[in-house]
Amino acid sequence: MRPAGAAAPRRKRFGQHFLHDPAVLERIMEALAPRAGQHLVEIGPGRGALTRHLAERRDCTLDAIEIDRDLAQLLAPLFADFPRCQLHQADVLEFDFAALARARGARLRIIGNLPYNISTPLLFHLLAQASAIDDLHVMLQREVVERLVAPPGGKDYGRLTVMLAPYVAAESLFDVGPGAFRPPPRVWSAVARLRVRAEPLFAVSPHYAAVVSAAFMQRRKTLRNALGELLSREQIAGCGVDPGARPETLSPADFNNLAVRLDRAGA
Repeated sequence: MRPAGAAAPRRKRFGQHFLHDPAVLERIMEALAPRAGQHLVEIGPGRGALTRHLAERRDCTLDAIEIDRDLAQLLAPLFADFPRCQLHQADVLEFDFAALARARGARLRIIGNLPYNISTPLLFHLLAQASAIDDLHVMLQREVVERLVAPPGGKDYGRLTVMLAPYVAAESLFDVGPGAFRPPPRVWSAVARLRVRAEPLFAVSPHYAAVVSAAFMQRRKTLRNALGELLSREQIAGCGVDPGARPETLSPADFNNLAVRLDRAGA
């Protein structure tokens, strides 16, 4: 049995790096700027450094999702002090945010230091429930944030950028060095804000994900080669897109036009 007050051990399989820098915690709270009546959700509270700041906003509710049983046990006394807050010992990749929003009676604001080893699938899991979410303020590996905010034409622009673009407006807020964590990761991190759009940028085709995935599967290929099994050269050109272009030069709307062409082909 772990002695009372002892820190829960770090579990490498969960990609745990615990944020401890007070200045970074303060900047996150300033960026979040919670307002009375809002429903906050913290992903991966860890040892509770940010959790206490969130819980002390007594005019908001807080739900925290922690997969690590030992850490959940460590956090339990903190949640006992704040009846408007609830701790969920659960896998966030399987968590039903839509059901939580219904239970809380309003959309959610997501906050968290996302584990690097699941950050991309987790963003897609959240995207699938975007109607339940107002915005996200999340810590990610800096290169992931660079991909989220990348404009067309650069090396950072890719599948993640294009898939999220119709649904969220992403901005990078500030970088965070390894020393802000225990243990320090080998890479820099960054805090990003993702605002869920009231309406998608365009009517997203059912084939949008398939076209984007195929295009970036081998990003050095031209579109006529990357999309050859989905669309002919003539069909690509018919969408006003150069079949000889590389995928990183297309806007999200361009990809959707290609997907709509696939819809019309009856694929």
